[in-house]
Amino acid sequence: MAFRRRKSYPVFSQEFVIHNHADIGFFFVLCVLVGLMFEVTAKTAFIFILPQYNSSMQSLDGEIVYYHYGVKDLATILFYIVIAIILHAVVQEYILDKINRRLHLSKVKQSRFNESGQLAAFHLTSMFWCLYVSATEGYLSSPKTLWESYPHVYLSFQVKFFYLCQLAYWLHALPELYFQKVKKEEIPRQLQYIVLYLLHIAGAYLLNLTRLGLILLLLQSVAEFLFHIARLFYFTDENNQKLFNAWGVVFVVSRLFTLTLSVLTIGFGLARAEIHAFNPDKGNFNTLLFRMVVLLLMCLSQTWMMWRFIHFQLRRWRECCKEQAAKKRAAVVSMGKQQAKILKRESGYHENGIVKAENGSATRLKKIKSP
Repeated sequence: MAFRRRKSYPVFSQEFVIHNHADIGFFFVLCVLVGLMFEVTAKTAFIFILPQYNSSMQSLDGEIVYYHYGVKDLATILFYIVIAIILHAVVQEYILDKINRRLHLSKVKQSRFNESGQLAAFHLTSMFWCLYVSATEGYLSSPKTLWESYPHVYLSFQVKFFYLCQLAYWLHALPELYFQKVKKEEIPRQLQYIVLYLLHIAGAYLLNLTRLGLILLLLQSVAEFLFHIARLFYFTDENNQKLFNAWGVVFVVSRLFTLTLSVLTIGFGLARAEIHAFNPDKGNFNTLLFRMVVLLLMCLSQTWMMWRFIHFQLRRWRECCKEQAAKKRAAVVSMGKQQAKILKRESGYHENGIVKAENGSATRLKKIKSP
């Protein structure tokens, strides 16, 4: 008598960890929220949830609370890293996976579709958030505020919370490379833009250039949102490439505005400031060397992005040329076949030395008997 062999289900396998990372993150968030209910743990829980290092200042409108950065910000960033991981899993499971089942994409296209879907949702949120914060803080209506009263040590709640969430999102993207099973060939490309975002956002936050950083992030979010939306439409229909042209225009304009604002703020605005001293305790880094290094890094990053953009456009142009050449060859072959059919219909064709018409009937010559 044959017995069926029971299947073994590994409890702590890699798949178990990957599919349940959101549950572990939800458990951590729940523990922090429960900690708010008890007086003993409430102070520790607030460190994870709310921005720290607040101080009140008197003004004409009354008492205003401002914030500055410190080591405790790492705890807040950790909490929102876990929140970002949970939201990433929700968007993936309830939106992107359902669309993937309908499209029936290949594994490579499916991986890039998921990447663009996640980034499109993030950049859309970031774009409107940047626009709201910049408008309410008055950075759009008065460009002089980008460099006036530097260093911008004291931040409003919404500005500091925005930067902490931005850092948390791009830091969460590092473990997501493992959770999403990204291929080794794709990891270097994704690491490039993750590290670039972290360097720019952390640099603006730590060097007290938060006002300029907000405007530059707004420009970047608009261009990146259009790019990932164009990719999503391209994966659904490869003939739909019009959005790439719109993205190309917005990308070039955003690069020009980024360089212009950087030179205007750092090269001219900070150069005319009253205090030119290197004082990290007061958050002042306004020296000639500092301005030159920051401008050099900005120019290098924008040049690198433009080089990748040109490379991308050249690759698209080559692909379009190959497709057009293939279509012309197919058209020439089909025209040759049609001409051959027309000649056959007009003059018939030979088979085994006998002339046949198009309908297959053959004309045979009568044999004359010899006398």
